[in-house]
Amino acid sequence: MMLIKEYAYIRVSTVDQNEDRQLDSIASLKIPDAQIFMDKLSGKDFNRPAYKALVKKLKPGDLLYIKSIDRLGRNYEEIQEQWRILTKDKGIDIMVIDMPLLDTRRGRDLVGTFLSDIVLQILSFVAHNERDIIRKRQAEGIAAAKARGVRFGRPAKKSPENFDVLMKQWERGKLRTKDFMAQTGLTESTLYRRLRERRTAKNK
Repeated sequence: MMLIKEYAYIRVSTVDQNEDRQLDSIASLKIPDAQIFMDKLSGKDFNRPAYKALVKKLKPGDLLYIKSIDRLGRNYEEIQEQWRILTKDKGIDIMVIDMPLLDTRRGRDLVGTFLSDIVLQILSFVAHNERDIIRKRQAEGIAAAKARGVRFGRPAKKSPENFDVLMKQWERGKLRTKDFMAQTGLTESTLYRRLRERRTAKNK
């Protein structure tokens, strides 16, 4: 007799995001912790360690729960492809908790399959489109911030107060470059950039 197991897949886009909402949705299912797989990665593709480990575990007849289709992924073509791999190649069933129509255990007749395919295509497109909107808003936000003078990345490290004194010693050959770097706490590339800036300022 084939033993059918139930699994759950959870995904949040970053380590800062909270997965509690997805965990709460599967709490009543009593799925063992060892059969709950979670990634904290973007849904742009399926190159995720927990997802790959899950797929290897799945056997024909197993049931996979996901909170919503965008937790599976956010790339339209890849969602369709992975759905086919899971349901056709692996032979498992999928239940999308937020969308009961996407439950492959139901409606196995032609009409049921047709309706499920339509719902999957619509939700996959929505998930994909939302990702594009998020990326566009992020790009617009960054551009607007830069226009206001906001700087991104690490703050520039300040040169020590005795930089000019050390610079003169270095120029006279009394200070080696590695000692110059050690005393200023600057990397080699940053050190030479500061030297160029000082010389340019003096020549103006």
